[in-house]
Amino acid sequence: MNPERYTRQTRLQGFGEAGQKKLADAKVLVIGAGGLGVPVLQYLSGMGVGTIGIVDNDVVDISNLQRQILYSENDLGQSKVEIAKQKLTALNSEIEIITFPTFISTENALEIITDFDVIVDASDNFPTRFLVNDACVILKKPLVYGALHAFEGQVSVFNYKGGPTYRCLFPEMPNPEEIPDCNENGVLGIIPGIIGSLQALEAIKVITGIGETLSGKLLLFDGLNQSQQKIKFGLNLKNLEIKELQKSYEFSCATEVKSIEAEAFLKKWNSENIQLIDVRNPEEVERQNLPETQQKDWKNIPLSEVQEKSAKIDLQKPTYFLCQSGMRSLKAINLLQDLKIYGDFVDVKGGMNAISKLTTTTKNS
Repeated sequence: MNPERYTRQTRLQGFGEAGQKKLADAKVLVIGAGGLGVPVLQYLSGMGVGTIGIVDNDVVDISNLQRQILYSENDLGQSKVEIAKQKLTALNSEIEIITFPTFISTENALEIITDFDVIVDASDNFPTRFLVNDACVILKKPLVYGALHAFEGQVSVFNYKGGPTYRCLFPEMPNPEEIPDCNENGVLGIIPGIIGSLQALEAIKVITGIGETLSGKLLLFDGLNQSQQKIKFGLNLKNLEIKELQKSYEFSCATEVKSIEAEAFLKKWNSENIQLIDVRNPEEVERQNLPETQQKDWKNIPLSEVQEKSAKIDLQKPTYFLCQSGMRSLKAINLLQDLKIYGDFVDVKGGMNAISKLTTTTKNS
């Protein structure tokens, strides 16, 4: 370890060489290399965390660049974890970067998490958060949490020294219709940088023991009025009794919804004249769309207009629903079923994000 590199840290009273040694010996896993994960990765790497794992199976997209500033236009279409490893190694060649080019799942969560000391959840969806929490409880790993919405963010630390878990704050998985979709509502580019930096700070405190962590406290940040507040929450001992992962962490819906993988949908789109309802906003469609929509049975009905324009859907034909990430299409189907409008509805899993990844991979192969 080059002592000059970390001199601004080691001269800090209460941190010193001992704190730097703890960072060098630590193994931190960052789940997600997007808006939150990027600042976490950059600061942990720069500060000298010895081993950093990165879990993500996404590729760099042009829409990422307004907030994921580790990447550049030259990286478009390439694996996030591989680009991150290159750039973080260039920042600090003394540390080890381990990449996991996959999404965290019930099949791999325990195996991946077990070798790390601290887990940072930089994901963007509730199923992953519940899955990661349960794995951390089983393996007794502290978990640093962050989340975003528009101009706001939140941070906490779970499962730290017998403290509360994620389920103590959010006991049950919400219904899809209760969840805002960042593809639809957006996020101000700087907010992930602020929240991700706070997550990195909490990870550093957990590793070194300096200061007071956010265990048992939820920090709420509002970027529009530059305010912060902390909400205290307690431990429910029942949430420490998790012994195994659930079979599935998918959203539970009142009515089961059929779905199709992006690859299988593309084959149908290219070979059959299927009915497709695209529930994205017009500006999203203009930015990225499927080929030959003018020649096919394709309708753009934004989610906010599905109820009033439901008569445009031919209920006699199988109907596929598409959005950007797969969230709004699921909401649209549930909305129609709540209105007692029934048809052969099929959700395209992962939406245009999954389709784009497939087409990008095909071009690069």
